[in-house]
Amino acid sequence: MGAKVKGAGTNTIEIVGVKRLKDVDYNIMPDRIEAGTFLVAGAITEGKVKLLNADANQIQPIINKLEEANCKIEVTKDYIQLIAPKRLKAVDIKTMPYPGFPTDMQSVFAAAMTKAKGTSVIVENIFENRYKYTQELIRMGAKITIEGRTAVIKGVKRVQGTTVRATDLRGGAAMVIVALSAKGITEVENIQYILRGYEKLDKKLEGLGAKIYIK
Repeated sequence: MGAKVKGAGTNTIEIVGVKRLKDVDYNIMPDRIEAGTFLVAGAITEGKVKLLNADANQIQPIINKLEEANCKIEVTKDYIQLIAPKRLKAVDIKTMPYPGFPTDMQSVFAAAMTKAKGTSVIVENIFENRYKYTQELIRMGAKITIEGRTAVIKGVKRVQGTTVRATDLRGGAAMVIVALSAKGITEVENIQYILRGYEKLDKKLEGLGAKIYIK
């Protein structure tokens, strides 16, 4: 566009103003957290999900962990496809700055680990107090203990639908993920958090076979 910008990749970005910018065409990059959320939704429900217009390079740590959990993932230039096993295998994760495992996927991935075979250990290295959502998962039957920045999740075979509250955006997404595979009906309150970060989440999940209603 004609801007004078330097410092990419450093701690300081320097911009020198110019008189005029020119028009350009630009394609908005895919939302890597939304992509990861749909892959995890397929994983916890023993499903099969194909994502179009997703960039595998942006979510490689998520793909790696899903494969470690025994999901089969196919990546092409046109799509990412996940085929889930009958039951996920527990895996450990540590959140890291990009390009490491994203902190915004921590709660969503933890949701899947609630039903995985074995014990998962999650270490949150980016933000503090980001495990508030776990109390809601425990109300659904999950077995989770928190100590500082570490969450230990012992997988269970079944979780029960109930009324839970979204504590934040990604914690709310975790509620939805677990609800997809829970027995009975789950009602998620405070969904304004979820709607802030996901566009038409209910319609997209309905397209995959979920039964979701927004009041």
